[in-house]
Amino acid sequence: MTTALTDSGLANILYRGKVRDTYEVEDKLLMVATDRISAFDVVLPTGIPGKGKILSLMSAFWFGLTEKLVPNHYIAMAGDAKGLGGLAVAVSEMNVPTEVLERAMVVKKAERIDIECIVRGHITGSAWSEYKRQGTAGTLRMPAGLQESEVFPEPLFTPTTKAEEGHDENMTYQQVQDMVGNEMADLLRDTSIAVYSHAREFAAERGIIIADTKMEFGMIDGRLHLIDELLTPDSSRFWDAEDFEVGKSQQSFDKQYVRDWLVEAGWDREPPAPPLPDDVVNRTAERYEQAYSRLTGKKL
Repeated sequence: MTTALTDSGLANILYRGKVRDTYEVEDKLLMVATDRISAFDVVLPTGIPGKGKILSLMSAFWFGLTEKLVPNHYIAMAGDAKGLGGLAVAVSEMNVPTEVLERAMVVKKAERIDIECIVRGHITGSAWSEYKRQGTAGTLRMPAGLQESEVFPEPLFTPTTKAEEGHDENMTYQQVQDMVGNEMADLLRDTSIAVYSHAREFAAERGIIIADTKMEFGMIDGRLHLIDELLTPDSSRFWDAEDFEVGKSQQSFDKQYVRDWLVEAGWDREPPAPPLPDDVVNRTAERYEQAYSRLTGKKL
């Protein structure tokens, strides 16, 4: 089994997230998607080999596919000297190992908006749990009688806070308006739904259902931009359309094997998390790669 890269190991790290390590390169950022994996908001001690490469390549793919809808922060993959232009020299001077380069992209700096912009096309996951508990999904009142995984008539915008630690919390639309103003709230909602709808149609032609996704936005030169990652198995639920059946949970192209194993192992969801067995690691890696190849038409 290939070794997972769980630490980018470069000097002068600017920010270390659950999955990404970020560094400055001139006036831009080098964003490395490591093979770290988190579940229930805890980073696990075991990585998923190749996961970071898939996250970066898939984000780059979707940034290119949606740039006519909204600009984004992506410049080029860190190993793409031609795409980087003058930045290629600065990246080379960082002496970035090949296994890190292939997991990294160079992006523009942005003033992040601290809202997770979640769009839901189906009722599943935390929205399904919330609905069963109190009849709402992301604070929105839902009609009675919905079944698990059922498609909504129209995609729902269900934003949450972006917590540096712990769990994100649901936000009402009024709370979004209070934070960023009515005009920006509308722009975030409408842009998020437009990107999701465009991606959902694209994926449907490839036999993939995008059940839900989350996006992040920031301001660059006074304009709203997509930032961070986009439509990856870490930020979205991808289902196989051929196996889809309303009224039950679906198999996802993501870390579902990891979550299921942790629940069955009796983990209390408090750190430290237990190490993952090889079969769970291998099956999870396979699902990430399947999502990438089916959506992009490319092999790693």
